[in-house]
Amino acid sequence: MNAPAIEIERAYEACEEITRRAAANFFYGIRLLPRAKRQAMSAVYAFARRVDDIGDGNLKAEDALAALASERRRLRPLAEDGEGWSDVRLPATGEIDPVILALADARRHYGLSVEALELLIDGVELDVRGTSYETFDELVDYCRAVAGSIGRLCLAIFTEGHGNGASRLADDLGVAMQLTNILRDIREDQARGRVYLPAEDLRRFDCLQLDAGPDERTTAMIRFEAARAQEWFDRGMLLVDELEPRSASCVLAMTGIYRSILARIARDPEEVMRRRISLRPWEKTWVAARSLVGARS
Repeated sequence: MNAPAIEIERAYEACEEITRRAAANFFYGIRLLPRAKRQAMSAVYAFARRVDDIGDGNLKAEDALAALASERRRLRPLAEDGEGWSDVRLPATGEIDPVILALADARRHYGLSVEALELLIDGVELDVRGTSYETFDELVDYCRAVAGSIGRLCLAIFTEGHGNGASRLADDLGVAMQLTNILRDIREDQARGRVYLPAEDLRRFDCLQLDAGPDERTTAMIRFEAARAQEWFDRGMLLVDELEPRSASCVLAMTGIYRSILARIARDPEEVMRRRISLRPWEKTWVAARSLVGARS
């Protein structure tokens, strides 16, 4: 489907508005990119946000799975060279879904992987089904689905679809950030009945009742998992050397925010059991500013 340029521009504007409103950490990084890449990244985020909201919403499991199946169908035009647009029209207006339209345009320019977008849906389906993880390797597979897939999509935009053999590094950064999310959200996830930390680690540290509050066993386990996440960051940060400066600054900004959160978790594990850890806006701005300097040097 060849949509008019003005319609594509409006689709990107809708995605950028979603990103500004909902992507506190993501937006601080992508605003450092050139306009075209920033638009493409916003399209990726807007779709990921929609899928994630289905998984974290109040829908019954069967309704959430049906909604995710609908989102999977919405990707069909991207995989079928523009066929099947009737599946992605908004019921209220009959207009093409702006998020899918923006994604389709970004795919034309940057070769975005439909498989990566579908893998994201696979990961959220695991959330809806309440999947738990016996081993750390199983948890890593989940992280690769929900976050490593985003890393690979971002890499396609950074390298303008040409690729440079760095997909594994992008995947590693996605895993590192998702592990950080899991530690940051441990209290909220527990309240929703979700436990992402490997069962083997919960047994190892005798932390089978996370809702009992922080104690020496819990803090030891959180420090252990934080050290693991840091190892994934250490490997994945080699990606920065593979990117041109503005893309590198974007990666440094996004990962810098997450690494700061991870450092606070490792420094005071009890804090994450009391409240959700986040950076203040001025702290995020400072991280973004430092990333520009770091990328240029």
